[in-house]
This record gives sequence, C-alpha cells and structure tokens, in this order.
Amino acid sequence: MGLFYDTSLWVFLFLTVVLAGGGGYLSGKAIAATWRTPWQVLPVAVVLGAAARFMHFALFGGTLTALQYLAVDALVVLALALLGYQRGRAIQMTGQYAFLFRAAGPFGWQRRPDAATA
Repeated sequence: MGLFYDTSLWVFLFLTVVLAGGGGYLSGKAIAATWRTPWQVLPVAVVLGAAARFMHFALFGGTLTALQYLAVDALVVLALALLGYQRGRAIQMTGQYAFLFRAAGPFGWQRRPDAATA
C-alpha cells in the first residue's frame, strides 16, 4: 500500500490517470467548448474520482471508503480536467478570435501586437 494508491502503482496509473483522468481531460475540453466557467469542472472531477475509486474496489479489491484515496483520485482527475479545460479554452480563443489573439504555447494565448485596442 502506498501513500497515493492502495492496490498497485500500475492499477493506479491505468484506472485513475489514464481512464478517469482521460475522461476528466475530455470533460474539461467539453466544458470549455460550451463557454462555461472553470468551476463547473469540479463536480465532474468529483464524480469521475468516485467512479475511479469504485473501479479500484470492484475490480482489484481496493478500499472503497478510504477518504485519502478518494481525495487523491479526485485531485488527479481534477488536475487533468482543468488541464483539458485550459487547452480547450486556448484553442477556442485562438480560433474564434484569431484576429485578436495568437497561441502562446499549448495552454495559453496572448494578444497580437497588431491587434487594435479599444
């Protein structure tokens, strides 16, 4: 048993990071695509974290009610969901407002120097 996982590291990486985190990342991008606030990522991440904890319990005999592991699962999913949200918003801003903004890395945007200021 580790500090962040209760079954094995590989199970944690696959179930929590890849499956639930990937779902969180895509959910964050979907929330950004509908111009919602980043706070709406939180309930999605909590539900996906709880689903990951249930999969640990049902498939691999992990503990279901340990708040420590539930919090770790939810925080990992939340981090990846916020990352997906930021990536989705950066794509939106540079695509929708290409005359005002340009990409500044994969997760950011900046105002174009030649853009008119109001």
